[in-house]
Amino acid sequence: MTARTASRPADRARLKPTTVVWLLPAAVLLAVLFLVPVGYAIYLGFTNLELLGPFAQNFSFTGLANLDRMVHDPVFWLSVRLTLIFVIGSGIVAQTVLGLALALLGQRANVTVRTSVGAIVILAWVLPEIAVAFIWYTFAQAGGTLSYLIGHPTTNLLTSAPLLIVCVANAWRGTAFSMLVLSAGLRNVPAEVDEAAQLEGASYWRRLLRVTLPIMRPTIMTNMLLITLGTISDFTLIFVMTQGGPGNATAILPVYMYIEAFQFNALGYGTAIALTIVLIGALLSIVYIRQLRPELAKAKEAE
Repeated sequence: MTARTASRPADRARLKPTTVVWLLPAAVLLAVLFLVPVGYAIYLGFTNLELLGPFAQNFSFTGLANLDRMVHDPVFWLSVRLTLIFVIGSGIVAQTVLGLALALLGQRANVTVRTSVGAIVILAWVLPEIAVAFIWYTFAQAGGTLSYLIGHPTTNLLTSAPLLIVCVANAWRGTAFSMLVLSAGLRNVPAEVDEAAQLEGASYWRRLLRVTLPIMRPTIMTNMLLITLGTISDFTLIFVMTQGGPGNATAILPVYMYIEAFQFNALGYGTAIALTIVLIGALLSIVYIRQLRPELAKAKEAE
C-alpha cells in the first residue's frame, strides 16, 4: 500500500472550507424547519398547554407532571396494549405473511393470474386511506357485506368486534406494499442456489424455508421495519371507522393522542403522548437495525 493510498481516508474525512460554506445554508434550513420545531414540540410535552381555557396562552413548564399522569393513566396503558396488538397483528404478522404468500403466488402463477391478483391488491393500496375507512365502515355495519358473510346480518361488527375489523381493514390496505417489496426480494435470490438445492432432492417447501427465506432475511426485516413505522402512526383509518370507540376499544396511541389534545383540550398531555409514539418507533427501529447489522456486514464482506 502506497503512502498516497493510505492517505485517502484522511483526505475524505476532511471537509474543505469551501464545502463547509456551501453546506451552511442547508444546515441552517434543517435547523429552522426541523430541529427547532422538534425541540419546541418536546418542550410543549412538558407543559400544561391547553387548546382552550386559562392555559391556552399562559401555559407554563410543569416538569414531569405529564409523565406522571401518563404512568397513572389506565387508558394510556390500554392504548399501548391496543397499539401493540394493532401493529403486530395487522402490520408485522398479517401484512408480511400475506405479502409473502402473494409474492410466492406471483412467482409461480402464470402471467394472467399474477397480473390480475397484483392489480386487485395494489388497487386497495393506492386508494386514499379515508376511502378505505369508509368502505370497511360500510362493510362492517349491520346489513353490510361482512355481516352477511358471517351469517349475522343484523350484527354491527364495529360494535361487537371493533379491534378485529380495524386490524383486517389495515391488513387489507397495506398488504400490497409487502407484496411489492418481497417480490423484489424473491427476484434477487440467485437461481443457481435454488437449482442446486433442487438437484439435491429438496422439496419446494424445504427450499423455501432453508434457502429462499434465509437469503431474503434482510429484505423481510426491512419490510417489517417500514410496516411497523407506518402502522404505529396510523390515525385516519381507525378514527374514521370508530373514532377510538366503542368506549376506548380501538383507541391506539395516535387516536388517544388526538382525543386528549383536541377533544379534552390537553395539548401538553397530547404532545407527551405523541413523543411517546416517536420514542417507541425509535426503539423498535434500533431493534430492527441491530438485527440487520450482521446481514449488512456479511454483504459488505462479500463485496
